[in-house]
Amino acid sequence: MTDAAQQPRPALDKKRSIIMGLVGLTVLVLIFVKVIPQIGSYEDAFVAIRAMDATDIALIAATVLLYNVVYGFPFMAAAPGLTYPRAFQLNQGAFAISNGIPAGGAFGLGVQYAMLASYEVPATVATAAIGVVGVWSIFVTLGLPTLGLLAMAASNTIDAGTYVYIGLLGLAALVAMIVVFALVMRSEQLAERIGQLGTRATAPVFRRTGRPHWDAVPMVLKFRTDTVDLVTRRWGSITIAQVSVSLTQFLIFFAALRGVEGADTTTSVLVAFGAFAVAQIGILIPITPGGLGTVDAFMISLLAAMGVSSGDATAATLVWRAASFVPQIAIGVIALVTWSHRAARTFAAVKPADGAPAD
Repeated sequence: MTDAAQQPRPALDKKRSIIMGLVGLTVLVLIFVKVIPQIGSYEDAFVAIRAMDATDIALIAATVLLYNVVYGFPFMAAAPGLTYPRAFQLNQGAFAISNGIPAGGAFGLGVQYAMLASYEVPATVATAAIGVVGVWSIFVTLGLPTLGLLAMAASNTIDAGTYVYIGLLGLAALVAMIVVFALVMRSEQLAERIGQLGTRATAPVFRRTGRPHWDAVPMVLKFRTDTVDLVTRRWGSITIAQVSVSLTQFLIFFAALRGVEGADTTTSVLVAFGAFAVAQIGILIPITPGGLGTVDAFMISLLAAMGVSSGDATAATLVWRAASFVPQIAIGVIALVTWSHRAARTFAAVKPADGAPAD
């Protein structure tokens, strides 16, 4: 059997997934039913949405198209030799699973491995690509709040110091992650020490929960072995690809805000970017997929604090969420369906013939 067909599959804790899914669904309902109505106005939002003209809708559609095109670039950059159509299919399919079902992150990760296996990508390359794309996504998410605070301060519409703790939190976490990542990449000895520190730091948690002892050293060393060459050669293109994903998603939001406000009111790009970027910290709250609800509520609150009417703030956020979420889920489902037909033939081809021993 080929190396590509022997991809590892992450174990999925079904009980924990169900519990986390129910918790996430409960939080999601509370946010949209209880929290958002206190900071925004659904009624005013729907009035603003109905007032959008064909030009506004066309502009939003164009930014959605651009965003989905760019979404295929990170894996194309992280898996040398992977064609754009396959990279697009991979990332869109994983998005549909990770964000379309409660607690779908682990399942989505398994699908990424399976898809790369069907593309005959070697296991080490697949592991490196998935790991680096995930790490770079976190890097960008942590860096955005700091940039957002700078934009808010430059807009002169709000005291950015009120939210400085968010920027500092994101910046501190980003610096810490980059330092640890750089040390791991620098040498095998430093990577081993980082693993030992991780083992010691998590030992009390495992003791209290009664779970078996976890040794982080092998995992850190394997991560370094799998990714060091990729990071050294392609960190620049991976960074550009991942930043492009976030920037094009912001363009959807800005187009939505301009659309619901109409020609009479024009919120500056600094205000829009400040609210969008700072609110991305909500993605790191692992309760709902993709920060659904948490990011939205925070974004509405920030926009309102910077002078955007509650109705327009709510409308723009709802349009942004729907425009960036629903089409991508639909595209992801189509990607999964088309991939599954091809994958069935690919995996069947590597199975041993009847009566023949497996490799």
